[in-house]
Amino acid sequence: MDKTRVGCWSVVALIVAQTFSTVLSGGPPELRIIGVFFNAAAAFSVYLVLRRPDRNRWPLVAWTAGFFGWHVTGLLTLAGIVTTGLDAAFIVGVDNQFSVFYQAVLTTLAGFAVHLLLPRPNKT
Repeated sequence: MDKTRVGCWSVVALIVAQTFSTVLSGGPPELRIIGVFFNAAAAFSVYLVLRRPDRNRWPLVAWTAGFFGWHVTGLLTLAGIVTTGLDAAFIVGVDNQFSVFYQAVLTTLAGFAVHLLLPRPNKT
């Protein structure tokens, strides 16, 4: 399996985890609807890249980089380094330590997915 497919399946795992945590969280309904919509759009980008991996994968790289930034912001917010006012969006369940663990794992997964999805120059 090549790096593009591994990156795509990493994004699928990221999307599934995000969707479950979004739907099962007790956050505001507006945030849940927006989160599910964003995950569905990213899933469609994954589908397009998996269908034709030789085509442009920049939209999927952009989605994944956005997810990376979102989870980094979540880590910084939960650590108290940055005040965003989005604490309800970043807390998963009732345990703050689990929320930090969740954000750290998805940040790492998104970072690796971006790394795997970025185009490589051809070796000559």
